[in-house]
Amino acid sequence: MPADTNDDLGFAPEWDLPVPYIRRTHEWYDTLGYGNPYRYAQYTHVPFTPLRKPLSQSRVVLLTTAAPYQPDKGDQGPTSAYNAAAKFFAVYSGDSALDHDLRVSHVGVDRAHITADANTWFPLPALRRAAARGRIGSVAPRFHGVPTNRSQRHTLEVDCPEVLARCREDGADVAVLVPNCPVCHQTMSLMARHLEAAGISTVVMGAARDIVEQCGVPRLLFSDVPLGNAAALPNDPASRDATLELALAVLESSVAPRTTVQNPLRWNGPAQWRLDFMNVARLSAAEVAQRRAENDRIKAVAQGVRDATLKAAG
Repeated sequence: MPADTNDDLGFAPEWDLPVPYIRRTHEWYDTLGYGNPYRYAQYTHVPFTPLRKPLSQSRVVLLTTAAPYQPDKGDQGPTSAYNAAAKFFAVYSGDSALDHDLRVSHVGVDRAHITADANTWFPLPALRRAAARGRIGSVAPRFHGVPTNRSQRHTLEVDCPEVLARCREDGADVAVLVPNCPVCHQTMSLMARHLEAAGISTVVMGAARDIVEQCGVPRLLFSDVPLGNAAALPNDPASRDATLELALAVLESSVAPRTTVQNPLRWNGPAQWRLDFMNVARLSAAEVAQRRAENDRIKAVAQGVRDATLKAAG
């Protein structure tokens, strides 16, 4: 009797699973010759703050790792190369009543799967619509930009307290956090933990499940899509409100920390996107050398921006 085949049983391909970002990033930088693999945050205890009042009476704040467009900092479009000059290393805030041009050229996402549709990484319009129909009480007067710091200590000791102070100034009851790149996901996980311990209920809308769950957060809405698209599918208006609604439902339904709910939406392009991001199996020796040189240049530019930011703040 012949053995069953994947086709007979309707199985998806073996690689059609959530991308293992921790393993991919470790293998990538090890192949480029850096060694000393980055240790992603990991906790056993996770703080948890239940909603203190119904969402229809709650003020919701949006936290983002996207960066304001800076015309003097070079190409920051969806197909641009990684632009370290556009990075930011200090918390910033913006008026939630206004429209903003925020972009993700400054972080490590797969450029082949990023479009000009900022709704995929910055769901402020969807939050406004939720407030207009009474789903949430109100949108906080400001949204806050959270720096993507590889320094976990700086995130915990500087950025987390600063964001918490701003959220309290704005009277926020609930925070929706939307990360983009792998380190963004860790940063926002640390931020969610900090806010939750201080009494603000949170939900992370993310695409790097392993990074968020290893860190340990109260609530995660996981969208199995390319990085930078955790808030909606590109150019798909229906997915914007639907994805936010799922995140709000996670806030209402969770009864304990480490609650993960998977968004049922599927990526609206080929499933092979999973094989693209930081996949060393797809690099030749020449490409490894080229990527190493590019990464060294990017690090130097980013360090210059960071040093200038800290100098101005100090």
